[in-house]
Amino acid sequence: MKHMRFVVFLFVCVFSFISGAHAFSSSNQSGPENMMGEKNKNHRELATLGGGCFWCIEAVFETVEGVKDVTSGYAGGTKKNPTYKEVCTGKTGHAEVVQIEYDPKKISYEEILDIFWKAHDPTTMNRQGADVGSQYRSIILYHNEGQKEIAEKSKKNLQESGYYSGPIVTEIRPLSVFYPAEEYHQDYYAKNPNAGYCAIVIRPKLRKLGFE
Repeated sequence: MKHMRFVVFLFVCVFSFISGAHAFSSSNQSGPENMMGEKNKNHRELATLGGGCFWCIEAVFETVEGVKDVTSGYAGGTKKNPTYKEVCTGKTGHAEVVQIEYDPKKISYEEILDIFWKAHDPTTMNRQGADVGSQYRSIILYHNEGQKEIAEKSKKNLQESGYYSGPIVTEIRPLSVFYPAEEYHQDYYAKNPNAGYCAIVIRPKLRKLGFE
C-alpha cells in the first residue's frame, strides 16, 4: 500500500511538472506575439511641417481625425536649443514647425499633406500674411525616403493642378533635429481662443477649412 501511494504521488508530481512546463512554454510563445500585436495596434508615425506661425498649423491639425498629438517647435536651423526670441530674429535658420503624431491606419501621410497645402499659402517666400521672415517659410521636413518621395510627388501634383496660380516655393529637406517650443506655445489656440491673433487669423482659417 505504501509503495502504491508513492507511485501515485510520483505520478502526480511528474504530471504537474509537465503541465507547468507546457503552460510556461505557451505563455512565452504567445507573449511576444501579444506584445507585437499591441505594438502594431498602437503604431504611430510622425510628420514635421512648417507653414507660417506654428499656432495656426497646430490649431488646424489638432482638429483632424487620426492625429494623436501636435507639438509646436523649431527645425531646419543651425543653433542648438534655440529660443523663440532667437528664432524670431531669423538668424538661427530655424522655421516654426509642428510635429504631428498620427495613426497611419486612420490618416495617411498624403492626406496630411493635402491638409497642409490648404492650411497655408505655399507660394509666398518666407511669408504668411503679415508674418514675414525665414522662420515663417513653407517647409516639409521628411523623416524617411518614403516621406520624401510622397512630398515631392504631392508638391508636383499641387503645382500642376493649378490650385495656386503662383509657383510652389515649399522647401523639402530631411529632418535633422526637432526642438519643441516653449510650453506657452503648446495648444495655443485651445488655451487662448479669444486672443487677438486667434480671433483674427486662426479662427477664420479653421472655418474656411471646415474645422470649426
